[in-house]
Amino acid sequence: MQFTGIVHNTDNSGSVVPYVNIVNISNNGLIYQSNYKGYFSFVVHEQDTILFSCVGYNTIRMVIPEHVPSQSYTVQIALKAEIANLPPFRVFPWATTEEFTRDFLSMRIADDDLAIARKNLSHNSIALLEQTLGRDGDEINTAQNFHNNIVRSHYYTNPLFNPFAWGNLINSISAGDKSRGVNGNPPPASTPATTGN
Repeated sequence: MQFTGIVHNTDNSGSVVPYVNIVNISNNGLIYQSNYKGYFSFVVHEQDTILFSCVGYNTIRMVIPEHVPSQSYTVQIALKAEIANLPPFRVFPWATTEEFTRDFLSMRIADDDLAIARKNLSHNSIALLEQTLGRDGDEINTAQNFHNNIVRSHYYTNPLFNPFAWGNLINSISAGDKSRGVNGNPPPASTPATTGN
């Protein structure tokens, strides 16, 4: 008879199990395989023992019943996922204990947060950042204002540093003394100029 069926998973998802190995133990161990949709179909005899196996699933054994009324027999095979709990296993990159000891003794311990902060705030680190990082808008504005203040300071000169201003000051003082008179006395009255005949 023609033995046909679909292999699916028992996890209630309805998903099929593809490429399941199917062995007819009773017929010289003939081996068949389901396709990528879990479908299979081949010829069997009554009372043949069929073995279904797939990696990651429990193996199922079934027997073809006798006195099947038709020349075909259709089934749905449900495979249960096999769960294997393995003990924890750690893989080390050292082949021997001596290699581990050598690498462990020569290992550099990472800096803690305080040491990292000290390195980041050191003078050399900040100087390097000043050379490599661009300026932000606030820093550029501050530098521009400083430059503008220097330029504006050259517009106005201090009169104490001007020699001509010193000369004008001395002349003003001298002129002031003449108009008041010497020693506080009023200046003598000017006499009219005489003209000769």
